[in-house]
Amino acid sequence: MIEWLKKAVFYEIYPQSFKDSNGDGIGDFNGIIEKLDYIKQLGANALWINPCYDSPFKDAGYDVRDYKKVAARYGTNEDIKRLFEMAHEKGIHVLLDLVPGHTSEEHPWFLESGKAEKNEYSGRYIWTDNWICAIKGHPYIGGECDRDGTYMLNFFKCQPALNYGFFKPEESWQKPMDDPDCLATREAIKDVICFWLSMGCDGFRVDMADSLVKDDDEDKSGTCEVWRDIFASVRKDFPKAAFVAEWNRPRMSILGAGFDMDFFLNWYGNGYNSLLRDYQTPGGDHSYFKADGEGDITRFLDEYLPKLEETKGKGYISLISCNHDTERPRKTLSIPELKVAFATLFTLPGVPFLYYGDEIGMRYLDVPTKEGGYTRTGTRTPMQWTDGVNKGFSDAEAKDLYLPVDASEDAPSVEAAMADESSLWHVVKDIFALRQSGSDFDADSDFSVLVGEKDRPFVYTRGSAICAVNPANKALEVRAHEFEGKSVVYSIGSVLSEGDRLKMGEGSFAIMK
Repeated sequence: MIEWLKKAVFYEIYPQSFKDSNGDGIGDFNGIIEKLDYIKQLGANALWINPCYDSPFKDAGYDVRDYKKVAARYGTNEDIKRLFEMAHEKGIHVLLDLVPGHTSEEHPWFLESGKAEKNEYSGRYIWTDNWICAIKGHPYIGGECDRDGTYMLNFFKCQPALNYGFFKPEESWQKPMDDPDCLATREAIKDVICFWLSMGCDGFRVDMADSLVKDDDEDKSGTCEVWRDIFASVRKDFPKAAFVAEWNRPRMSILGAGFDMDFFLNWYGNGYNSLLRDYQTPGGDHSYFKADGEGDITRFLDEYLPKLEETKGKGYISLISCNHDTERPRKTLSIPELKVAFATLFTLPGVPFLYYGDEIGMRYLDVPTKEGGYTRTGTRTPMQWTDGVNKGFSDAEAKDLYLPVDASEDAPSVEAAMADESSLWHVVKDIFALRQSGSDFDADSDFSVLVGEKDRPFVYTRGSAICAVNPANKALEVRAHEFEGKSVVYSIGSVLSEGDRLKMGEGSFAIMK
């Protein structure tokens, strides 16, 4: 396991919305550099930057046109190299976003692959030899190139699937995983990874990491084999590079494929969803951190604990405040509710990820889709730095901004949050500081559940510390013999310790030592 991940606290940056340094209305690398001291002050020591490569931006950069060149709207390759260097000077690691399953339809590889005459890229993507439109759930598209046949899509229409082979080919045009064309795809991705690691990048968040080998078995054995091969090659020269999977199945991603981390993603009805976003089911909002939701912590623990147990000593489960694909938690949770939620999420085992703006409670906005964002667009609006023009994001005219800023009179800002000692920002900062102050909250420190029944209190140990959570809108008393001899060292809300009893006011959180 990679040593620096034990104390890593990640801050996710959607680059086009973080900070505009040149007044064109779009965030850029120099804007990120300008805010590195802020990120460090908050207590984050690692970044995940969403795709910043050259792209037509039909899917916000997840449609890559050139893996080795950054998009001009963010700067140059020299600019991002300077970002790596300046971040490292401040003790901050940087992960980029790797998109290995598909490219843009404008990528030179695909343009060559779509030619009628055979060439070295003809097999780089998955092409049929007929006019099939769909098979086994995979969509295919035709009529776009000179080449006969159709090609598989990996997400949007603009994203043709790279060819890593089929687990068990059934058609003449389906290549096995060890076909030279499929192996060439692996080597091309290894080359991309090593290019950026050589530039100074510290690793990658991997988009759709489970989507490589097609018609894989239930255990994703083929895709796991591809990743093991990639990592075996890359880690010879870059043993400290970290990789986090967008997978949400750590038995496969960590144990099978060899990733260092896997996200516990927000899937409808799953354990993570039950904590923050359980408002899609009938009967109201049952999210655990909703004060009047009467949520059940066991719905989370029943999934989380087995994942922790099976990956112990092998890798980390990463909990997120939100991400670029998920509605911001402020959509339904109040600031007091978010304080308890974030204090809990960021003291649990694993490597935490905070999405930019969540530390001040930025809202999910109802805005038109942008660059393939659809409902996700409302989570991707500009960072709110000040209460001034464009919330301090940009000096551009409002009409030229990448997306509109929150125009509400009470829209939160970093400036206001930092000045208010009772703000959510200070809670996040305090919790991040606690993670760095000793070993109790290291990613792999001991963890056990003391109280986690079908009720609102949740009490757990981390190293020598005890954390207690009461998200409810009523006071609760929790009893545990482990409380004896310990005192409260950090709290949110009203918390009183008396021997083996802990009296917790509504919406409270405590750390005892």
